[in-house]
Amino acid sequence: MLKRVLEGSRYAVLLGVVSALAASLATFLWGLWKTISVITNLVTTGGDDPLVAVRLIELMDKFLIAVGLYIFAIGLYELFVGELDVPNWLKVHDLHDIKTRLSHVLLLVMAVTFLEHLVEWKEPLATLYFAISITLVMGALIAFNRFVEPK
Repeated sequence: MLKRVLEGSRYAVLLGVVSALAASLATFLWGLWKTISVITNLVTTGGDDPLVAVRLIELMDKFLIAVGLYIFAIGLYELFVGELDVPNWLKVHDLHDIKTRLSHVLLLVMAVTFLEHLVEWKEPLATLYFAISITLVMGALIAFNRFVEPK
């Protein structure tokens, strides 16, 4: 009996899958809304807004986060429920695959976040500290991907 309960409980992960998919969709819609806003701003100002580059970079951030949530949802589903008809690069075989893919998305999000900060450049020392902290976290993620192998 306990065996059946444990085997069936794997479907509880669908709560996480549905939540991640909903968050991904909401973030894609948020990105779409921001895209419309940026394009409208470009048209109305004739591209003379000095912060337009920052707004365009922020768009990348939104979509990268949405993709990360989507990858997480697919990974959870494939690990606990069953295979999906997705491209080979999205197929997940173990928890390490999910962590690796998400860490790649995190690296991109951190790079975009730093670029946003750099474009707005206000305090040079704060920017240096921000760069150092992002570099340390990125280094840890890269080391994790390179040296930690699944068992």
